[in-house]
Amino acid sequence: MRELVLDTETTGFEPSEGHRIVEIGIVELVNLMPTGRTYHQYINPKRPMPPEAFEVHGLGDDFLRDKPIFDEIVDAFLEFVAGDRLVIHNAAFDMKFLNAELEWSGRPVLPFDRAFDTLTLARKKFPGSPASLDALCRRFSIDNSARSKHGALLDSEILAEVYLELAGGQQPDFALSSRPAQGSVSAEQRAMPLPRRSRQLPSRLTEAEAQAHASFVAGLGEAAVWKKYRST
Repeated sequence: MRELVLDTETTGFEPSEGHRIVEIGIVELVNLMPTGRTYHQYINPKRPMPPEAFEVHGLGDDFLRDKPIFDEIVDAFLEFVAGDRLVIHNAAFDMKFLNAELEWSGRPVLPFDRAFDTLTLARKKFPGSPASLDALCRRFSIDNSARSKHGALLDSEILAEVYLELAGGQQPDFALSSRPAQGSVSAEQRAMPLPRRSRQLPSRLTEAEAQAHASFVAGLGEAAVWKKYRST
């Protein structure tokens, strides 16, 4: 299953007030494993950067002036995201900006049900606890020391680590890939441990090794600790 951990940086909070996306960062996961593929793009918003937004991400007018506008990168963006699920922290924010940009470019919007909101999952798993990206990094001991300012690609890389922890840790159950497909599997379902096998696994001890061990124990005397345990 291909999933895309996505983050954006913008000039403000509301596209309805003329604010635009200035950066998109995406990290690709396949079966909950990072593939190394990313998408990263700075975008000229065609408007001045408000000081309060600059304080958040540090992307100023001079830096963005020679970057492409959204119309020039939209096809590459859509090709990368294809039809796969988007994993986003506070998905409502990023989705409203992405869909506003897509509408302004004359493209179909992204269905909201393509977005999986890690903020919602974190609040459900840890009710009453802080659920910001920084707070979740502290909870899972994820190093976010490079995050002096927000950055879309850096934040999506950090979010990918947080998402893997929320989904049950960074070593997912590889047996899932061998199960017959029965519809989509949620992160919460993936996080559930599998039942233990009811049958005992066969011993990997050879007959020669067992005899050598028995001879060794016999020479230790009657007080040997090994004699308190029975071979199985």
